[in-house]
Amino acid sequence: MKITRLSIPDVVIMEPKTFGDHRGFFMETFRDSFFRQKVADVSFVQDNHSKSSQGILRGLHYQINQPQGKLVRVISGEVFDVAVDLRISSPTFKRWIGVELSAENRKILWVPPGFAHGFYVLSTKAEFVYKCTEYYAPEHERCVKWDDLDIGINWPIIPKTIPVLSPKDEAGISLIDAEVYK
Repeated sequence: MKITRLSIPDVVIMEPKTFGDHRGFFMETFRDSFFRQKVADVSFVQDNHSKSSQGILRGLHYQINQPQGKLVRVISGEVFDVAVDLRISSPTFKRWIGVELSAENRKILWVPPGFAHGFYVLSTKAEFVYKCTEYYAPEHERCVKWDDLDIGINWPIIPKTIPVLSPKDEAGISLIDAEVYK
């Protein structure tokens, strides 16, 4: 597995080796010992799977208590995936990373605890799977506005469209008013 540390070094892209022939392909997407040694020494407690249509934007979500690290990948379609550093003591506080994840490129993104996370669906449909280091705790969930000017994410919004948001995401708050990590 190829590991690439991004401009925020705690955020990592993993690219599995793929073995294929006329029957299809095989790839190992996760190995605990490798992940702990090369990426982060964490345990995963929950796996999630979502399906979304083109133009849907989910995020920017985080849990202020029980912060979740997320290991994310796309198994069908394509998304633009974003991680935002919300650790006020970090030299990369308020900076963001955006990566295209797709079934075709098979990239896997590690979003550590202390980051807000979101994605925008580029393809007609997309299925998104991810492992979490903490259980979902709705009482601790927070949402920063996807288009917050303090963060300045350059989302690849499909021309002449408006992202489709959930009521929770429509109610997202500005980073300046948000609870952040120490």
